[in-house]
Amino acid sequence: MPGTLILIIAALAAVAFVPPIRRALVTNPLLRLYRRILPDMSPTEKEAIDAGTVWWDADLFSGAPDWNKLLAIPEPRLTEEEQAFVDGPVETLCAMCDDWEITHERQDLPPEVWQTIKAQGFLGMIIPKQYGGLGFSALAHSAVVTKLSSRSNAAAVSVMVPNSLGPAELLLHYGTEAQKNHYLPRLAKGLEIPCFALTSPEAGSDAASIPDAGVVCKGQWQGKEVLGMRVTWDKRYITLGPVATLLGLAFRLYDPEHLLGETEDLGITCALVPTDTPGVNIGRRHLPLNAVFQNGPNSGTDVFMPIDWIIGGPEYAGKGWMMLMGCLAAGRSISLPSSSVGGTKALSRYVGAYARVRSQFRTPIGKLEGVEEALGRIAANAYMMDAARVMTAGAVDAGEKPAVISAIVKYHLTERARQCVNDAMDIVGGKGICLGPNNWVGRGYQVMPVGITVEGANILTRSLIIFGQGAIRCHPYVLREMRAAKTLRGTEAEVEFDSAFSAHVAHTLSNAARAFWHGLTGSRFARVPADAARETARYYQRATHLSAAFAFLADVSMLVMGGALKRKEKISGRLGDVLSMMYLVSAALKRYEDQGRPAADLPLVHG
Repeated sequence: MPGTLILIIAALAAVAFVPPIRRALVTNPLLRLYRRILPDMSPTEKEAIDAGTVWWDADLFSGAPDWNKLLAIPEPRLTEEEQAFVDGPVETLCAMCDDWEITHERQDLPPEVWQTIKAQGFLGMIIPKQYGGLGFSALAHSAVVTKLSSRSNAAAVSVMVPNSLGPAELLLHYGTEAQKNHYLPRLAKGLEIPCFALTSPEAGSDAASIPDAGVVCKGQWQGKEVLGMRVTWDKRYITLGPVATLLGLAFRLYDPEHLLGETEDLGITCALVPTDTPGVNIGRRHLPLNAVFQNGPNSGTDVFMPIDWIIGGPEYAGKGWMMLMGCLAAGRSISLPSSSVGGTKALSRYVGAYARVRSQFRTPIGKLEGVEEALGRIAANAYMMDAARVMTAGAVDAGEKPAVISAIVKYHLTERARQCVNDAMDIVGGKGICLGPNNWVGRGYQVMPVGITVEGANILTRSLIIFGQGAIRCHPYVLREMRAAKTLRGTEAEVEFDSAFSAHVAHTLSNAARAFWHGLTGSRFARVPADAARETARYYQRATHLSAAFAFLADVSMLVMGGALKRKEKISGRLGDVLSMMYLVSAALKRYEDQGRPAADLPLVHG
């Protein structure tokens, strides 16, 4: 009997630890099964998955985050030049903005505000100095948008859109030298007002399904026959569209006559189109919930344009989706998160002061516990939101393109801003309901759904993107397994899948053990960063426990539901919430350490 037991143990050990035996008996059959059940991934899905980088989100997904690594990252700081810009031109621009005049009387920024925006280089913050731009960091870009958003939504949006995903960003990464040299100096000086036309009436969040199309052909341009495209499009909700002079246009390009090569359906393509091009139609301006930033439709039917108008030239025909996904993370990390933080900071000041001077029942309303609770939520949200803004902008400046994190901050910072403006309306009551020059809450309440909707509707960002993309990109082994199954062949595929799957099993079991141990002990034996404050030590321990439990449950969910998990949006949304909260908690803890552990901030950290 002992001999039989030894043989059984030896056989199991051989299966577990001898790769050729393991591959023959376990992982090769699993690879064949995996290939059958793994859903096919469209080229646009693949480009979206491959876009960007992973950063601290990968640590959180690992089940064992290295807090020392996070705290060792230097605190992001503005340069002297950037701080001077915030203290000078930004303050000046804020002082020029009377929000009631802008939103009610003019329904536009005054001419002098537009001129200041152009003359001071606000439209060229991300453009390098060699092209006449300011060459600012992502942190500075974020700081400018945050400050402007505390004063005027229209001014903030008019500044942030040209510095987000659009012509300048695409040109910097993919433009030809001729395109860069022509357009970037003009964009930096405000001689061109850019917009980017992606959304169509029937293709909003599903931008990859845009119906707008172009056909490669020859035609007349400025008296000569040139190779070009005839493009038909119908776009909606394009910010700065009504005043734009340069239209970034996304459409699907076809080459039926094979003038560019053998492929007929080239795919989504991005081009730069001057808005005075014959056939370009700028439609009637939208008015999104009384937000008066310029926004509207544009269209064209069989508009001929030279092939050189493709961003990057003809070589980049059909590569538009890759270009957009490659640039999305940086813009999504900054624009709406920063504007949400700016609005929330303003609310915390306005509403906090109002609660001190407004009395009911012979008591300042700020001392009423119900109001105290709402004020506390606003303050705690403002702290955590700003911490996430700064940490994420710092990651972008460090060279990251945080695809998953950008979705987290876009969703959660806009949602928390919505909660804050609702709390503010509850506190100020009738003063917030009646619009007028002294109502500093009403317009923010009106415009809040715009931020919820754009750059990926929040309801889909939460249920589809955060965990759906994170499970593939942030997980240490899933992407390797998928590539072994779908990309590699033969022995190479078998060896790679065996390596990834074996490590995946060990990873899952170790996280299960860690989660069980931390649950049993209340996570009191979890490691705490060496330099962390004693008063926040338990947060690190609990976050470590949560990371292990999350990583284990994510693996169990993927094992049980497989490819169907993509359609289980309720589960995906909840798992995404856990990943998001770990990131937000990480940001708050890092901010507390970076700023020298100010005692006054501790209630906000606890909040």
